[in-house]
Amino acid sequence: MKTVVVDYQAGNLRSVETALLHIGVEHEITSDPDRLARAQRIVFPGVGDGAHAMRLLAERELDEALKDRHAAGVPILGICLGCQIVLESTEEGGASCLGLVPGTARRFPPECGKVPHMGWNSVRTRPGHWLFSGLPAGSSFYFVHSYYPAPARAADAIAWCEYGFEFVAAIERGSLVATQFHPEKSGEAGLQVLRNFLEAR
Repeated sequence: MKTVVVDYQAGNLRSVETALLHIGVEHEITSDPDRLARAQRIVFPGVGDGAHAMRLLAERELDEALKDRHAAGVPILGICLGCQIVLESTEEGGASCLGLVPGTARRFPPECGKVPHMGWNSVRTRPGHWLFSGLPAGSSFYFVHSYYPAPARAADAIAWCEYGFEFVAAIERGSLVATQFHPEKSGEAGLQVLRNFLEAR
């Protein structure tokens, strides 16, 4: 099965590649929308500024390729920034995003404390969800972010984390799942999430 990692100069590609190699997954890293159009699974990482990332995706026509693949039911895993810009919009730069999931990426309010939120945190997951299969309840994952996904529909949330308040840490919509945490930097728990995504459906 052809797994493609999207390269749009806003992704944490080295860590993602290392994690995929560690679990023995053949994959291709590409910024070519035609190659993305032939992908059977897509890993969509990202770090940095949401508005800038959307400009980069549009310049490379990767935004439309991702929308097409999602509409076709191709499994997609968004990571960190890739979890935020699958939403309709982001408060970062007031940018419109991919619109694969109704909702907005919101900035942590000052009362949460230090922003960005950075480090290991326990995550509460939807009981029995396939993305977290094989993991004990309350497993910890690595976060580094100033914005978090706020889906419009509660049913699209599949995991939650505490940082001043309970925020959504992972979402699902059709063939798309996305985590605000970095599975590729989260040790064995993160590798299990990657395995679950790559082996599911």
